[in-house]
Amino acid sequence: MIDTNEVIEFFDRLAPLWDADMVRNDEVIGEILDNADVSAGKDVLDVACGTGVLIPDYVSRDVASVTAIDISPEMVKIAREKFPQPEVTVLCGDVETEEFGRKFDCIVVYNAFPHFPDPGRLVRRLASLLKDGGVLTVAHGKSREAINAHHSGSAKHVSNGLMPAEELAAIFAEVLGVTTVIDDSRMYQVAGKK
Repeated sequence: MIDTNEVIEFFDRLAPLWDADMVRNDEVIGEILDNADVSAGKDVLDVACGTGVLIPDYVSRDVASVTAIDISPEMVKIAREKFPQPEVTVLCGDVETEEFGRKFDCIVVYNAFPHFPDPGRLVRRLASLLKDGGVLTVAHGKSREAINAHHSGSAKHVSNGLMPAEELAAIFAEVLGVTTVIDDSRMYQVAGKK
């Protein structure tokens, strides 16, 4: 079972080097955000945003707002310094208990899903934060095999591993209409519409 305090400590330790160690595939990120319906005028919730690696991508798509949340105070500190724009709000907290007081058009969990202790509970919670017609997406910019190999090292105590996309799609289907299921050598993504 994943301990939330261990997750916070783990990512607080990694935060100072996070951006320097970041590997991006802009083509894959573009496909993920297209499938997530991230587009002009949308209100986006970026779950487990880290240092805000996707915030420039959202802003470049002319979204109305970005609400980014992460449980790691050190990650949040860096994200807040990087993105002072008025349309970007960076929160430190647990998305499963945070009171947002609003709903979102697009909710994106990018490169973070295995670090949540209960996948079903998370999906149900995030689905409840969607506006009607909104899209929830869970995605990774690498293959499931690459993510699981990476998490088998120093991150194994803070990762459940990444389940096959079909299994995650079945969880999504309990609360959303599944729109995307990709689990190949390039990327991993499951998306669903409310």
